[in-house]
Amino acid sequence: MTVYAQALHAALFGLPAYDEPLPTALDALLQATDTVAAPDHKTAVLRQVAEQLRNAAEIIQRCQYRAQWDRLPADVAEQLADAHDRAQHIAQALDRVAPAFSHRPTTDTTPSAQAAQGRSVTAPVAAPPSPATRHR
Repeated sequence: MTVYAQALHAALFGLPAYDEPLPTALDALLQATDTVAAPDHKTAVLRQVAEQLRNAAEIIQRCQYRAQWDRLPADVAEQLADAHDRAQHIAQALDRVAPAFSHRPTTDTTPSAQAAQGRSVTAPVAAPPSPATRHR
């Protein structure tokens, strides 16, 4: 009954309803990125991805140890060690940037706002194309 009352109260007064916890599977998190609207939820999604990357790094490290134990070619263990380090690095980067999605910018940094304030506006530099993203 309490859950129903909270949902009704939220609907009537425009308050946020208690949401279900974020999924932990990466494919479900991918879908959640399209449905979450609140800035705090976007931060939570990035933090969950970072946590899953740490789990993936642990799995990779165990595979690296197994490759060494099984005496697989040295480059296999080296590549796994590199993948482990990269996964850890990406997780740390996500931890650093995730809070930015919870805070609103204090100034408008769009080119039209800068031009209105009398600042020079230059065309943004295009980023190099990234490799194609694989999806299931």
